[in-house]
Amino acid sequence: MSKEIKDEVEIVEEEQNTQECSEPSGETQEESLEDKIAQLQEQLKQSEDKYLRVHADFENIKKRLEKEKYQAIDYASEKFARDLLSPIDTLEMALAAEEAASNLSSEDLLAKLKEGVELTIKNFYTAFEKHNITVVETDGGFDPNFHNAIMQVDSEEKESGEIVQVMQKGYMLKDRLLRPAMVSIAN
Repeated sequence: MSKEIKDEVEIVEEEQNTQECSEPSGETQEESLEDKIAQLQEQLKQSEDKYLRVHADFENIKKRLEKEKYQAIDYASEKFARDLLSPIDTLEMALAAEEAASNLSSEDLLAKLKEGVELTIKNFYTAFEKHNITVVETDGGFDPNFHNAIMQVDSEEKESGEIVQVMQKGYMLKDRLLRPAMVSIAN
């Protein structure tokens, strides 16, 4: 828009020069042309000012969005980390309970310790479930996309290529593999 105003100012100035050369000019005509030029120059200034303000606003928004994007990346795992606080609290309570349980027999202490570990594992799986983390299925045949065969064993119960034993569980995040399951397969 400012280019149009500049062009209009140039046309008015050319008309003024043409009129000054071709016919005698009166003060009223000269004043009206000067007023029109001044008015167009004022519009040009306003348009340039408006453009600069809009451009500055755009740059500020761009910088704010960039900052928010990096904050979102930095704190993307905040919910997951918060959900892992419960299992760590359970483990810390188990350590604190060991000191208080000095009057228990070793069998009772072992039973309480086992119960605490089971509760901690349950808390982990609850947190995993909230964040769409699932265990890789190991029922059936070996799939190299989800399983890592670390050994082959002879097995009368399983056919060749079937999973005999799971050494370490694998996990998926939604549809993406986090870690393959380490398994042994039948010969």
